[in-house]
Amino acid sequence: MPIREAVGYWIVQFAAAIVAAGVLKLMTSQFKVVDETGNLGSNSYGTSISGPGAFVVEALLTCLFVLVILLATDRASNAALAGVAIGATLAVVHRVGIPLTGTGVNPARSFGPALWEGGEAIKQVWLFHLAPLVGGAPAAVMYTFVRAEAVEGEHLVSS
Repeated sequence: MPIREAVGYWIVQFAAAIVAAGVLKLMTSQFKVVDETGNLGSNSYGTSISGPGAFVVEALLTCLFVLVILLATDRASNAALAGVAIGATLAVVHRVGIPLTGTGVNPARSFGPALWEGGEAIKQVWLFHLAPLVGGAPAAVMYTFVRAEAVEGEHLVSS
């Protein structure tokens, strides 16, 4: 993907997260919707997990999620099942991560609620931006190695 297109995606994701969290803030403050999280679903650490622990959890969960996305959407994969693989992985990531950090694995998703919540959420949001970047990098490397072996295998089969 060209960098210009990537930046466009990032801008739209962050803008959408800010608007969505703003709507949630409006719903909880004006329309008596109960915020079960107490913080608009923003991510956090310090109560059930330490900062370093949250960083490791977020990086590992992001690594798993990104690796599955890359493999499931690869040209050699079954496109009809990509959504199932990605959705199931995201469900597992959230099942593991929600009790620990609220599950970020996407900087935009973390930023929107933190911006509206302020306080500790906005002070801690850096972790939920950096950890997914750190976790996504090894996923890209692992994908490259897995696909290199698969491509070599395809060449052997077709020879």
